[in-house]
Amino acid sequence: MSQENIFFDLSKLKHLGKNVIIGKTVRIRHPERVVVNDNVIIDDFTYISTGLWVGKNSHISANVTISGGEGNVKIGEYSTLSAGVSVHAASSDYRKASLDLPSVPENIRFGGIVDDVEVGDFVVIGAHSTILPGANLPEGLAAGAYTLLSGKKKYKPWTLYSGFHCTQLGRRDNEKLKKLWEEGKI
Repeated sequence: MSQENIFFDLSKLKHLGKNVIIGKTVRIRHPERVVVNDNVIIDDFTYISTGLWVGKNSHISANVTISGGEGNVKIGEYSTLSAGVSVHAASSDYRKASLDLPSVPENIRFGGIVDDVEVGDFVVIGAHSTILPGANLPEGLAAGAYTLLSGKKKYKPWTLYSGFHCTQLGRRDNEKLKKLWEEGKI
């Protein structure tokens, strides 16, 4: 893998695994807080401005935003964030006035919500979905396009959710995947 990138030096990543593909237009604001494990692909026009840990064999599609200031985002193994997904480990608190913008000097900055996000193994997040601070998405969860995943909701593993209200649509079939896992093929 080439160490060349338009927006940051790949050698500055906290950890860079083997067989990793990171698009030339990916922007990582704090590469020293980012761990990318083996066989990961991060497509072009992705923006990362928080601590990030990406498990092996995962994929972050084009035009994904992963933000959160002092927060952290963990993406498990064999998981994917589809095009246009936004993940936020920090946000303004819209019920209270605050000065929590990164452009505000630290000595007067206050308020906002910072809560880590965890995306489990084998999770699929559909295009243009949004994951809010504090979301804990368990193993095998799938979210259809344009789904809003809140940190206040408890999600079930191997379940499909969809839409603004994150409606539960039923259990996902995972028999073939379980067989491959048991046989040691993945």
